[in-house]
Amino acid sequence: MWNQAHPYETMSGAVRCLSHYGIVQSVMLLAVIVLGVGTTIVSAQSLNWEGQDGIYVTPLAYAVPSTEKGLGRPVVAYHYLDAGPVLGGFHQVSVTVGVFNRVEFGYTRNLHQDGSTVGLSSLWSSGFNAFHGKLNFLPERRAWQPALSVGFVARSQVRNVGGVIQGQDTTNADFYAVATKTVTQIRKLPLVFNLGYKATNASLLGLVGNAPAYKGRLFGAAAFALKGPGRSTILLGSEFLQEPRSVENLPAAVVPTTITYAIRMVPAGALPLHGWGVENPKLTIDFGVAQAAGTVMPGVNLQARHQFALGISYGF
Repeated sequence: MWNQAHPYETMSGAVRCLSHYGIVQSVMLLAVIVLGVGTTIVSAQSLNWEGQDGIYVTPLAYAVPSTEKGLGRPVVAYHYLDAGPVLGGFHQVSVTVGVFNRVEFGYTRNLHQDGSTVGLSSLWSSGFNAFHGKLNFLPERRAWQPALSVGFVARSQVRNVGGVIQGQDTTNADFYAVATKTVTQIRKLPLVFNLGYKATNASLLGLVGNAPAYKGRLFGAAAFALKGPGRSTILLGSEFLQEPRSVENLPAAVVPTTITYAIRMVPAGALPLHGWGVENPKLTIDFGVAQAAGTVMPGVNLQARHQFALGISYGF
């Protein structure tokens, strides 16, 4: 059953919401983290939680494959997080297209499935939209030069926690710059390093609504690739994602940094010894575990520190 929003009408209800909101924040953070874990470090064709070429919750500086003269074929993805009895389940469906081998843009629909905790699970709506775009203005070089990109994510119809309390849809956005470098000097052990900075007024990528104002936040990742059975590649890594620590109208809630641990399976992908942009497997499968938040306020435990997430990306 998809979650329906129920505005709070009394002051006591608003107070309960505040505590619940903090819980939702952390749990949502976990959800994002977990998902982020699954998507960590694969070829330029794996989409993250919001449909960008990236890890699970953070973007890479690479763009999805396309041609030098026009549009590439679409890449589609599905992500799922079982966030437990408080948050419920989260489903993400994405489609992304590359252009001129330098640009990508796409759309993601977030769908939420009800949790079972009375008084808390009703703080989430049925879902919202996310539109994204990225420009790779400096390509990666074999020696030392990383790939550099700028991008944005714009979210609409966000009615989570704060939106439920206020009884209205909200919008929020991210604007970011990111650098990614694949190191291939170690024989048969490619390493990937990713670091970025974003300005955002979203709380946990919009999963718990808005932050009080735009804040500058860091994100990053590190991973390595191993040759698996047959022609497969196994990628192991971790990422972190800072989010604004406060939530709009909920100053008592504290959102910690997201940390993810990921395993990515590329059934038909070779080791990226010539850089991730060269590799082009059609299918990737992500599994992740996220370290998010337990107690976010006195007496409030999110029960979401070790949640399982799954991600599947396919490039046509």
